[in-house]
Amino acid sequence: MNGTFDAATRSAVVSFQSASGLSPDGVVGPATYRALDEAHWRLGDRLLSFAAGHPYVGDDVAMLQERLLDMGFNPGRCDGYFGQQTERALREFQRNVGLTADGTLGPKTLRALAMLRRTVTGGSPSDRREEERLRSGGSALSGRVIVLDPGHGGEDLGAYGHDVVEAEVVYDIATRIEGRLGPLGVQTLLTRAADAGPEDTGRAAFANETDADLLISLHTDATTSAAPCGVATYYYGAELPHRKVSSAVGERLASIVQRELVARTDLVDCRTHPKAWQLLRLTRMPAIRVDVGYVTNAGDAARLAAPEFRDAIAEAVVAAVQRLYLPADLDVPAGQFRMAALAG
Repeated sequence: MNGTFDAATRSAVVSFQSASGLSPDGVVGPATYRALDEAHWRLGDRLLSFAAGHPYVGDDVAMLQERLLDMGFNPGRCDGYFGQQTERALREFQRNVGLTADGTLGPKTLRALAMLRRTVTGGSPSDRREEERLRSGGSALSGRVIVLDPGHGGEDLGAYGHDVVEAEVVYDIATRIEGRLGPLGVQTLLTRAADAGPEDTGRAAFANETDADLLISLHTDATTSAAPCGVATYYYGAELPHRKVSSAVGERLASIVQRELVARTDLVDCRTHPKAWQLLRLTRMPAIRVDVGYVTNAGDAARLAAPEFRDAIAEAVVAAVQRLYLPADLDVPAGQFRMAALAG
């Protein structure tokens, strides 16, 4: 170590960002700094317990969640946040092994965790729980709760290019999706009003409080170059020290949305990717982010400015949501699913 941020250091930062599900730009900004701080904790380094308002966050919490999941307890998503669900799972584990169920990971509980081995087999317990919730209620959308998250808002206009403003475009698309889901019996909630712009933590908290089935976050993209174009989707995924974690249902929804958008529009396919962005990580339900084009690209911006194109995006998202709940034998190829409500 020479104290210089040289090419080798930047390469290491990029590798760490990629493994952590962050944008690999080589810049140690707030998100990367937070991830670096979380990564240095190992299970047993500190006492862990639920602290309302100031939760313990780190790889040691993720390791605890992994161990609890492996033994059949349910701490929720393995996201490295010590929340109430992780506390409940820890208390249940402590009761099962005859320890004081105080919800604190101390030396005795740590020893008990070290002595017991995995009891749940056959894939990720977290993935199976997501699948079980997905299948509960059948293939109908009626009664489902879906949170739509138009990015940015308020004073934060997001990306801007070719007279297209991200915050305005994605809010309009969100309302078009809402208008199509309503007739299908879906309770649709937006994370913000047209003139508001809450932080991602607030958006995630809102979604969690509603006990929603899905969250769909809408954005546009932008770069300093006018060349990049196309649509990309993202789901929660990151690489922990000894296990990759992700949302299986989120990945499936992102993939279906991506295919529907590519089939129903002429946007370039920029594929589906795992990310550990705060909104995707903090939500308790499967969550995805859709970047529906580059406002800095003249072609994409012209498309996004057209109401008919925004309708096509809304129809693609609604078709993808319905396809997510359909059994495999009733599914159809991308771009071919039709419902009367889609034409409304």
